[in-house]
Amino acid sequence: MAQTPLTRSKLVAIATGAISLLLGVAYLLLVQFLDFRGEMIPAPIDLEDSSSIQSDATNSQQPPAIAAPDLPSNPSETSPLN
Repeated sequence: MAQTPLTRSKLVAIATGAISLLLGVAYLLLVQFLDFRGEMIPAPIDLEDSSSIQSDATNSQQPPAIAAPDLPSNPSETSPLN
């Protein structure tokens, strides 16, 4: 059996397969590393800072609300097609 030379398409297929395998292994290693760190604990909540932020928000001036235009309850009453 004579060996056939690798064509460009075969080389591209081998290269993309190798890249996909490397990405898969890297992903699995990343997941293992993140899992190894242990349980995820949320950051502590500091009540003093949140109260000052809340009071600043309530003291700031709000722009006036824009009222929605009055629309007819039955749109067919004002339809120009009638």
